[in-house]
Amino acid sequence: MGIGKNWTKEEEEYLAEKWGTVSVGAIAKKLGRSENAIIVRKERLGLGAFLESGEYITWNKLSLALGKGTVSAYCMTSWVKNRDFPVHTKRVKQNTYKVVYLDEWWAWAEKNRDILDFSTFEENVLGKEPEWVKEKRKHDIEKKQKYITTPWTEAEDRKLARLVAKQQYTYDDLSKMLRRTNGAIQRRLCDLQIKDRPVKADNHTRWTEEDFEHLGELIKAGYGYDLMAERIGKSSKACRGRVYQMYLTENLDKVREIIGTGKFGDNRPERKIKQWNVMNTEERIEAKDELTKLVAVLQWRFKQQINETEWGEFFQKDMCENFGSSCLQTERCDYCTNFKRIQPQNCKMCGKTFWEKKENLYCSTCRDMRKKQWLRKRFVMGGKNGRN
Repeated sequence: MGIGKNWTKEEEEYLAEKWGTVSVGAIAKKLGRSENAIIVRKERLGLGAFLESGEYITWNKLSLALGKGTVSAYCMTSWVKNRDFPVHTKRVKQNTYKVVYLDEWWAWAEKNRDILDFSTFEENVLGKEPEWVKEKRKHDIEKKQKYITTPWTEAEDRKLARLVAKQQYTYDDLSKMLRRTNGAIQRRLCDLQIKDRPVKADNHTRWTEEDFEHLGELIKAGYGYDLMAERIGKSSKACRGRVYQMYLTENLDKVREIIGTGKFGDNRPERKIKQWNVMNTEERIEAKDELTKLVAVLQWRFKQQINETEWGEFFQKDMCENFGSSCLQTERCDYCTNFKRIQPQNCKMCGKTFWEKKENLYCSTCRDMRKKQWLRKRFVMGGKNGRN
């Protein structure tokens, strides 16, 4: 089988496409040739060993190149599961490897550059790099030289607690003293369960158009909040607040994707009513108008609903504890001055809040469920007694 049989162009293309993806035995079965013939043809085509190809790299080698050592469970969850990292499974004979195509890697890295650290990533270790990588590496090296990323020591913990207790320093002041980022300081205060917090920075200076333009350029260049704050002359918290106010997210990768080639403020997402605090004046006026229209429609609909029910004119009588025998204004609820609202109760089973005049441990839904459970139990026990 296969001896003296010439290879067609389609067969060679199939072999080149599937080499490393499908086992040698499967390729041989598909093409109707022996495994030895497949290996010989692979050598003649110059395919070489799969893992030596310049188009892809193993997952472990990529992790080593990034300075992370072996692949961690965090990367598998944070990158692959949560951020759709393009990892593939390839086979070489009987072995299976996780590999990454370099073009897919660079496309993914550009969209998620904020979580990557290129300070220890050797230049051109994966071949020619995109233009943005050089700028990103420079920022990461600057950040690494400026801030400490090693675990906190006991001496640093004591110094942090002492400085915060003085109530004299802001987050930026502490960041300069301890060489830690603002986020690292905030997390450490929570971990140590320190109740004191740094004093608030004076952020009452107005943002100018030049500041916003500079902020947009720094975001597109790949800067982090701490370095951006130094360049603009604002606190990192103020920069985060402005970014969130404009794009409803602090994730710089998402913001960078939204801005695209534009400037800060372009492609601003539409606000919802619950995001009232981050609306501008025009959006608030428009939202008020829409809410006014909605209230008018609901009032009209509510009046129609009242007229169709037995409540009649006095629809709040069922919410009054005094309605009934002790009520003196049964026929004139609008003029009653003794209205007493029914007190809310909490269901012991589901925790739901409900309103009933009679005191109950369970809401109506849980009472029905307990009744059904009791009936089923009674039926089962009755059946067992009957069999006995």
